[in-house]
Order: sequence, then structure tokens, then C-alpha cells
Amino acid sequence: MLHFLPRPLIGAISLLLYIVNTLFWFVPVMLLAILKLPPFARWQSWMTYLLDACAVSWISVNNFTTRVFTRISWQVSGLETLSRKDWYLVLANHQSWADILVLQKVFNRKIPFIKFFLKKELLYVPVIGLCWWALDFPFMKRYSKAFLQRNPQLQGKDIETTRKACAKFRFKPAAIMNFVEGTRFTPLKHDKQQSPYHNLLKPKAGGAAFVLGAMGEQLHKILDITIYYPAGIPTFWDYISGKVRDIKVQISVLPITPDLLGDYNDLQYRERFQQWINQLWQQKDQQLSALKHGVKQ
Repeated sequence: MLHFLPRPLIGAISLLLYIVNTLFWFVPVMLLAILKLPPFARWQSWMTYLLDACAVSWISVNNFTTRVFTRISWQVSGLETLSRKDWYLVLANHQSWADILVLQKVFNRKIPFIKFFLKKELLYVPVIGLCWWALDFPFMKRYSKAFLQRNPQLQGKDIETTRKACAKFRFKPAAIMNFVEGTRFTPLKHDKQQSPYHNLLKPKAGGAAFVLGAMGEQLHKILDITIYYPAGIPTFWDYISGKVRDIKVQISVLPITPDLLGDYNDLQYRERFQQWINQLWQQKDQQLSALKHGVKQ
């Protein structure tokens, strides 16, 4: 509605409204988090529903800000069969910080509130770090191969931590998000990796495998998300300032078959899961190439 304003002004106003909205919801979120501390399962479940409702409202206000100040043409396919009553593992390609806003816009009130695995260090980000903690975002401390070689007693500690984090999602539907590439796509990273894909970085199978191993048959489906920006990969500022005009999102719902469940420390399972994720990434690469050339899927 106000997309006719100069882009720097749109970006500044949008950013200010995002900040004000975040600070507004920070207060009830922290109060509910404190109320949730008593170790009574049913009480904690009620508080979790209220906390997630705050998060959904926070996203809804942010989405309203985007509608008011920008003019984005959304082309989204695959939402028809989704439900807020199911448990999902969400996998997506990653190109920009705007991807998170895109996912929140597309899936808000369509599936359970999306939660990301975060590095433990992000807990200390002012305001938002506490919000992530209150909303049960799982914080992970991953160990490198070199570190594990020096400290073999910590072998398997990462999957144990994942199981503890995912235990919080046992009594309420959840959507667990994983950017399989592990970082945002750039041509420089693509060349450095010598990625076999035209439009993607190499996938890292461990994160998704750990979630499947930790949550087992509790998860119902996998959502395979392909995000494409026809005018080129935008920055966060491009998105909130109205520069982005077209976004395409394709959603595929995949079954979680028994062969996808296992212990990632088992060599045979690891090879099988890596092969599956590589095939998935090959299909996604073909999708992105087709979108680039305007080929109908």
C-alpha cells in the first residue's frame, strides 16, 4: 500500500517496526518462559502453546508490515495438504537472510511454528537469543572431527544433545528447520567447494540425519522447500525495503520411510542417507535450473 515511498525510507520504517514488534512480544514471551519453569508436564505444555501463539502473532505483524510497504508477487505451490497438527522436518536451500522471512511468511499458520537448530553461541545475542531459548529453539554444540579425535570420550555427544533438544517437541506438533547447505550460497563458496550442482552448495547430511535419529517415528513428513528469486539473490535490506518484486517457492511433501531412520555414526546408514540427500539435492538443482529458464514444473 505504501510501496510508492522511497526505498531507503521504506527500509528504515520497516526495520523500525520489526524492532518495535520484537521488543513488544519480548515481554510476554519472557513472562511465559518464567511461568513455564515449574517441572509439571501438562503445565509446561500449556505454556508452550501460549509461547508459540506469541511467536505466530509476532510473525503475523511482521508479515503485515511487509504487505504494507512492499509489492511482492508470490508464487507458492504445495501448501494444500499441510496441517498445523503434523510434525515436520523442513529442508530448504539457503541463499540469503531473507530466506527466513520468506519461510515465516509462507508457512505462518499453515504448519506449526518453525524452529531452527542454532549454534550455542547465538544464545547470547541480545533480546532475540533469550526469545529463542524461551521458544525452545534447540541450541547445539557441534564438534569437529579433529576435536573428536583429541577427545574420543565426546563421540556421540552431539546426537545425545539433539535427542534432549528434540524431547521438548514430543507433546506438541513441531516443524524443525534445517538449511542443509549449512551456509548461504554465494558464487565464491560454490567455486571454492567445487560443488557438482549448478545452483547449490554441497549438502551436509548430518543435521537432518541427527533430527531423524533423535525424533524417530515422531516426525510425520519431510517438507522439501525450493526458494527462487527471479531477479537475483536479495539481501535482508532488499527484502524489507521493497526491492524484491518476485519470489517463487515450491514445496514437496516427502514420506519418512524406515530407511531414513538410523544412527548417523553407523557407516552403512551414513552412506545410505548421504546418497538420499545427494539425490534430493540433484532434483532441487534441476528445479532451480528449470525456474531460471521459465520451464513449467
